Amino acid sequence: MAVGFLDVRPVFPGHVLLVPREHHETLPDLPPALLEPFFERTQRLAAAVPAAMGATGSFVAMNNLVSQSVPHLHVHVVPRRPKDGLRGFFWPRSKYEGGDDEMADVASSIRAQLRDSSGSMP
Repeated sequence: MAVGFLDVRPVFPGHVLLVPREHHETLPDLPPALLEPFFERTQRLAAAVPAAMGATGSFVAMNNLVSQSVPHLHVHVVPRRPKDGLRGFFWPRSKYEGGDDEMADVASSIRAQLRDSSGSMP
């Protein structure tokens, strides 16, 4: 139904994109029958990402057409901490300093949190 993966240019390490497997360009294009399962997965990620990253909370967002860099529905789940420097809708992007190894470690931590919180995501 959906797949989550790390953003290669994260706002902060642990920044995940969740996308439906079927192509839907924007949220209004998502069929009503897919809303609940898609947002159930978003909700699980919103809990798993900060837990995996030792963060206080998360920022969950999506764009529809404007500022949507990829024409496919996707939700950003970004770990947040107080005074982390993120202000408003300005998202300074960076890279994983540890490259692919750091990305793999982060992905593994998030997967472990998802498994611990009621099974793996399909």
